[in-house]
Amino acid sequence: MRLGGPVTLGDPDPEVWIAELERWGYGAAIFPLKHTAARDDVQRFTAAAATADVVIAEVGAWSNPMSRDDAVRRDAIAYCQHQLALADEVGARCCVNISGSRGEIWDGPDPDNLTPETFDLVVETTRAIIDAVRPTRTHFTLEAMPWMYPDSPDSYLRLIAAIDRDRFGVHLDPVNMVSSPQRYFGNGDLIRESFRKLGPHIRNCHAKDITLATGLTVHLDEVRPGLGILDYATFLRELSRLDPDTSVILEHLAEPGDYRAAGEYVRGVAAREGLTFIGG
Repeated sequence: MRLGGPVTLGDPDPEVWIAELERWGYGAAIFPLKHTAARDDVQRFTAAAATADVVIAEVGAWSNPMSRDDAVRRDAIAYCQHQLALADEVGARCCVNISGSRGEIWDGPDPDNLTPETFDLVVETTRAIIDAVRPTRTHFTLEAMPWMYPDSPDSYLRLIAAIDRDRFGVHLDPVNMVSSPQRYFGNGDLIRESFRKLGPHIRNCHAKDITLATGLTVHLDEVRPGLGILDYATFLRELSRLDPDTSVILEHLAEPGDYRAAGEYVRGVAAREGLTFIGG
């Protein structure tokens, strides 16, 4: 397994990128360029990653293909297709997006997000993205979210069966599926269920943590790994049983010191479990 996280770059310089990844001890990376980048830059970054034994874990396609605004929806689908083609070009483990929201906030809740009609629209849209590109080296994935599909291991299995494309994969973020006190306190079981049901399809993971507030009503907050209750020992043990290049990517932290502390915590849990990360 590999650990990764975002790094800050100025001008597109693959040597600087690799040096930053090494400085942070990352053996996996988010590809730093978009599909609009010059092809020679894309090729230079791809070659630099291969030479340094850095796995390109993901290419982001963050957008809202579920938007009720037809223009926004069309643009989002086109963007996902372009980013998926880029992911295939660079050999990324996945191209990742969320399924999207029927509401005004692209990643927010809406009464229609978890309806049968929206499930069918997610299937139709995901097929359209994959079929337009026909990738051979990467997978298109949807990150789980608490208020849109997929929101559980079972809903992800339903999507896999309904989409019926071998280049559709899983991007696992356990924190995003913790949406109740039951899942919060039983998150180790949720993690084991996720790997048991989805393991062969998992291409990449995100590393976060979560806390439950004590005031009424239920309120859950994302926090830095190590500051919450997520069962990282179970998470990393399960992850270690997959393809060795499967990555877990730190995200959503405000300061460099937070990323340093998060990385130290995740590596520390791995060490206590007798596990190691490749590269970095």
